[in-house]
Amino acid sequence: MRDIFSWRFALLVFASLVVIYPLLWVVSLAFSGQQALTLVQLPEDASLGQQLLALVPLPEQWTLDNFRAVLTEQPFLRWLGNSLVVALATTAVGLCLSCSAAYAFSRFRFAGRERGMMLFLISQMFPAVLMLIPLYVIVVQWLGLGNSWLGLILVYSITALPFCVWMLKGYFDTLPYEIEESALLEGASRWTIFTRIILPLARPAIAVTGLFAFMTAWNEFILASIFMDDESLYTVPVGLRFFVSDYASEWGYFASGSILVSLPVMLLFLTLQRFLISGLSAGAVKG
Repeated sequence: MRDIFSWRFALLVFASLVVIYPLLWVVSLAFSGQQALTLVQLPEDASLGQQLLALVPLPEQWTLDNFRAVLTEQPFLRWLGNSLVVALATTAVGLCLSCSAAYAFSRFRFAGRERGMMLFLISQMFPAVLMLIPLYVIVVQWLGLGNSWLGLILVYSITALPFCVWMLKGYFDTLPYEIEESALLEGASRWTIFTRIILPLARPAIAVTGLFAFMTAWNEFILASIFMDDESLYTVPVGLRFFVSDYASEWGYFASGSILVSLPVMLLFLTLQRFLISGLSAGAVKG
């Protein structure tokens, strides 16, 4: 009981309210069935209590009209499918590249090893938007992959690669090398050791890095809006911007679409939560 009346508990409650309040607005707008931000109509002579009550965003009636309209009247399902294809492909490509690269950095000694890891770390110190111009020149002008899923998957994989390599490299360092030595003495090849011993042992770290790669592609907006011109190829973040523009502000559709977009990520977190703690903690230490 003493902890409930402490300043730490009050600070946690205040921080929780600050985080929950915007989410409450999104949920209320999505289930209100309307597009305006004003959920409560106050009279001109509203009292202070009525004004304070209006700060709590609760709609007058709860309805699924916004969700129904987004799913049936808008090309939302097409955008959702596009995002799913791009995110899954980015996860697959990112994991394939990062697992092999992280294993090489962890187990082998070669020229440029330390410098390569340092370059990966330095690349994480700058915002991704700084790479926008060189990525556009390379992907669109040189490779001719503009307005295509392949170009977007390539860009997302490159963006997620440094973090994934560092994360997996830290986890591979915690695995005892004696296991690999025993397998080598039994005649196993490096590829067999990597695929049948190292990767199964590194499932927690792979789950964490796969989730990060998936979220990188799933939530990204700026690169997708620049590289994609065809409306049929839009991802969900790019498609949602059309609900709120200079000519129309359909906040109800935007809120309901945002909730639908967050569901796959929430399901992934719930599915992989048993790997998250072990993957993050083991990959954060060495030895």
